[in-house]
Amino acid sequence: MLGYDISWAAFNIIEVMSASKFTFKRIGYLAASQCFHEGTDVIMLTTNQIRKDLSSPSQYDTGVALTGLSCFVTSDLARDLANDIMTLMSHTKPYIRKKAVLIMYKVFLKYPESLRPAFPRLKEKLEDPDPGVQSAAVNVICELARRNPKNYLSLAPLFFKLMTSSTNNWVLIKIIKLFGALTPLEPRLGKKLIEPLTNLIHSTSAMSLLYECVNTVIAVLISLSSGMPNHSASIQLCVQKLRILIEDSDQNLKYLGLLAMSKILRTHPKSVQAHKDLVLQCLDDKDESIRLRALDLLYGMVSKKNLMEIVKKLMTHVDKAEGTTYRDELLTKIIDICSQSNYQHITNFEWYISILVELTRLEGTRHGHLIAAQMLDVAIRVKAIRRFAVSQMSVLLDSAHLVASSTQRNGICEVLYAAAWICGEFSEHLQEPHQTLEAMLRPKVTTLPGHIQAVYVQNVVKLYASILQQKEQDSDAEAAQELTQLMVERLPQFVQSADLEVQERASCILQLVKHIQKLQAKDVPVAEEVSALFAGELNPVAPKAQKKVPVPEGLDLDAWINEPPSDSESEDEMPKAIFHDEEQRHAKQQPPKADEEELARRREARKQEQANNPFYIKSSPSPQKRYQDAPGVEHIPVVQIDLSVPLKVPGLPTSEQYVKLEEERRHRQRLEKDRRKKKRKEKKGKPRRHSSLHTESDEDIAPAQQVDIVTEEMPENALPSDEDDKDPNDPYRALDIDLDKPLADSEKLPIQKHRNAEISKSPEKEDVPVIEKKSKKPKKKEKKHKERNRERRKEKERKSEDLDFWLSTTPPPATTPAPSTPLPPGSLQEEPRVNTVIEEECEEPKRQEQDDDDEEEEQDAEKKPSKHKKKKHKKEKEEKPKDKKKSKKKLTANDGVAEPLENGALDEPLPPMSSYSLLAENSYVKMTYDIQGSLQKDSQVTVFIVLENQSSSFLKSMELNVLDSLNTKLARPEGSSVHDGVPVPFHLPPGISNEAQFVFTIQSIIMAQKLKGTLSFIAKNDEGSTHEKLDFKLHFSCTSYLITTPCYSDAFAKLLESGDLSMSSIKVDGINMSFQNLLTKICFHHHFSVVERVDSCASLYSRSIQGHHVCLLVKKGEKSVSVDGKCSDATLLSNLLEEMKATLAQC
Repeated sequence: MLGYDISWAAFNIIEVMSASKFTFKRIGYLAASQCFHEGTDVIMLTTNQIRKDLSSPSQYDTGVALTGLSCFVTSDLARDLANDIMTLMSHTKPYIRKKAVLIMYKVFLKYPESLRPAFPRLKEKLEDPDPGVQSAAVNVICELARRNPKNYLSLAPLFFKLMTSSTNNWVLIKIIKLFGALTPLEPRLGKKLIEPLTNLIHSTSAMSLLYECVNTVIAVLISLSSGMPNHSASIQLCVQKLRILIEDSDQNLKYLGLLAMSKILRTHPKSVQAHKDLVLQCLDDKDESIRLRALDLLYGMVSKKNLMEIVKKLMTHVDKAEGTTYRDELLTKIIDICSQSNYQHITNFEWYISILVELTRLEGTRHGHLIAAQMLDVAIRVKAIRRFAVSQMSVLLDSAHLVASSTQRNGICEVLYAAAWICGEFSEHLQEPHQTLEAMLRPKVTTLPGHIQAVYVQNVVKLYASILQQKEQDSDAEAAQELTQLMVERLPQFVQSADLEVQERASCILQLVKHIQKLQAKDVPVAEEVSALFAGELNPVAPKAQKKVPVPEGLDLDAWINEPPSDSESEDEMPKAIFHDEEQRHAKQQPPKADEEELARRREARKQEQANNPFYIKSSPSPQKRYQDAPGVEHIPVVQIDLSVPLKVPGLPTSEQYVKLEEERRHRQRLEKDRRKKKRKEKKGKPRRHSSLHTESDEDIAPAQQVDIVTEEMPENALPSDEDDKDPNDPYRALDIDLDKPLADSEKLPIQKHRNAEISKSPEKEDVPVIEKKSKKPKKKEKKHKERNRERRKEKERKSEDLDFWLSTTPPPATTPAPSTPLPPGSLQEEPRVNTVIEEECEEPKRQEQDDDDEEEEQDAEKKPSKHKKKKHKKEKEEKPKDKKKSKKKLTANDGVAEPLENGALDEPLPPMSSYSLLAENSYVKMTYDIQGSLQKDSQVTVFIVLENQSSSFLKSMELNVLDSLNTKLARPEGSSVHDGVPVPFHLPPGISNEAQFVFTIQSIIMAQKLKGTLSFIAKNDEGSTHEKLDFKLHFSCTSYLITTPCYSDAFAKLLESGDLSMSSIKVDGINMSFQNLLTKICFHHHFSVVERVDSCASLYSRSIQGHHVCLLVKKGEKSVSVDGKCSDATLLSNLLEEMKATLAQC
């Protein structure tokens, strides 16, 4: 634990692990988990000991073995112990089941072949009665699906059921994350998820769950894109919730809010741009990470209209920024914002060049190369700006001593690289080229980095060629000779440079200039030839150009150029020195030590040299001398120092004046456009009333200069570059396995086939070999093979049909019998699903039985002896009851076998909040509502009210008030009286709908009741504001107090036998609807789940929020339906049956 190597004690650790006492064993496993790893040699000796502990009767021995194994499991241990751990997943103790499920994740990583055999059992654990085991299974599957989500798409219905029924926030977070990964693979899934996720966003108070819901809603809307209409309300809801997170005082929530907002920004920028003020406020936050996240958001919020405003705000932050890291990030973001999408938001490049020049005043930045790259890019691509860029760069070169004055600012001196190149390449635009040339040849330039000096030297020649041509055209030979002389005098300082590149360029150019000087002395014109050296424009080379150069035919890059060295050469032989200096260096002897006189003489010479050097900073006088001549402290004047250094380069205009110029240009452009529009309308007829109301869009703003898209040059016959290969060491690559494919014999884990559980599952297969004893072996194998293939095919088809059907929203095919009478909209989509599922499940056993009968007949025909035939019929009779027992999970209505079915087994759970009823409506607003209860909150129900603005007015200050009764009370904020209303937490723009929740406390639920209420609000339009109200009656039916609760047949039977329930019944005639659809309607509208079903009879169960049990027996005759009910409260039961009677009367 302290970090010391104790590999020498590995044997001792194994001995302690095998101790019989739990206290010793625990210490042994703890030590093993700390120091064992894949390279430990003795780890293979632990296999049998761990297997023994896993099968121990003590749950604590098993638990400590599982915990320790998870830390040092290897591929060999995983292979050998996979079966034992799988067995523990069905242990009676939840403590062991949970640990076994969790360690299976480590086993899968080390031994991927175990995933397919173990997956069915892992899937079962998702419905484990213990919440801890269920949570562990969700964690494991979600971790597996995070890397390979497509393999887990078939689990979507099961996870949807968990999401709508689970109350564990951490499980919900995991499931919602998984759905976020599955949605891009199956867009239909998004339509299922959007409603329950929106409800969770409304209802949850947990910020972590809220954040994940918002994240997944964003992913859903991205996958749906334009496929789902009217999703703007969901986006607005997400943005509103994220604004709450960003405004929170907790820095973590603020960071997460900004992070999620950036995801919405990619697909719905307009929704986020409305909150620009909030994002700009975050730039003033003391936390640097929040400021950086706000900067990322600003990148996507920029438009042509607000670019200058946002950059101006960022420039003020650059001025005040503390710390170079944040300042550098600001600089990078300013450049990214302005240059995004080929400078599409910049309308005035003069303003942008001035911004770049202002940024050169930053001290200590390491992003000088970014500014330089932008200066070069703009100058090359925007031809109209070159004259202005050259004038700015020439001033920058004149003040180069300011840019390169401080040693701390060596990063910003990179801009001189761009300035020198631009002035040299586009020298025809220079106003005073001679002055710029002198600035580039100053002695101070030699203090710059070598690569910048090299660019200076190269562009000095370009500038020299341009001026020389101008002088020769003006026939000013004397000025041309003076210019050449200046070059000859100043270039030697570059020849003496320590940088080889500078030396080489300066030497070549100096010799060229000297040659020109000789020609000038003979009055030979040379300007045209010198200018020809730099004729033409340079295009940028693509970054991948070198990689795409094709290899010429016949060239082998791996072949030796010279003969390979022979092995016989002596390795001890010293190689000869390649360079002459190297030989001298080895030959030199150590110089003799200098005496005192020699050292003193050298010291004096050095001081003399420093005194004569104008660039050497002299040392200040000693403190004693300084204090002798200094006046007293009271005589020192106090001077106010302005510490804020403005980002301004002397001699250059600031960016603010270009902002004003751009505003004036836009105003003129707008007036001109209006004038043209007016003329066009005068020709057509009278102008419309609202023609003066004109809002300027980004498309209306034309840029002052156009950007040329320069294509990057590539070599001829360029080859496409290869994609980057995935990491071969990624352990998750081996887990990319199709889990829906049936398990082959070769994939089964070795010990599985010897277990009794496997034999008991298939009695038919057990009996077949007895009959076939006298038959030939090949026939037996063929039959088995055919059966296995048929089972695989059916299972795969059923799985795909289940998922597709669950996801589909279209009506079923024509073969499915349609309901004879129309049903309410809430249940129309769901009923056909029940029909199809039941029919599929009914047909499947029939098909299997028919196939078995056909095969048996064929075999009987082959075997003439009657003895075998009699035995066969006996066996069939024995097998049929077994089959019926075994197939309890399948719905076989024709066989008359009662089967326990959860509501989810008959039909996937309907998404909540889907059965809204009209509450009230007027010209301003429409109100629909739904009531839901929760088992966790005793005697409380939540009323969900959807408010839709039907007018052109803006509805605000909405407040809902309900007159409380003795039995039912509205939950109001603390400090409110019973007469106060509850404010609605949002405003409604025209055409927008949103949902509010109100909690009511119920004393007694045995009777239905109605409460009067009022919604008051302010309607604001162009004419003004008015106070409006809408009265309504809120109906609490007894059904609204019930919660759909699954119940199994054993528990249902005990409940009926208890004798504590009252009984009542109803009968409704004139029912023509199919029993499946009828059952679905009852379950959907009255919150019941199916327990058992026999032909046209079904047992249903539900539970009230106060714990009342309600049991129903529904029977369908030819044209009638009878419902017998039992409940722990007789009044509640009679009221429920009356409500059910009204529902059935509509069928």
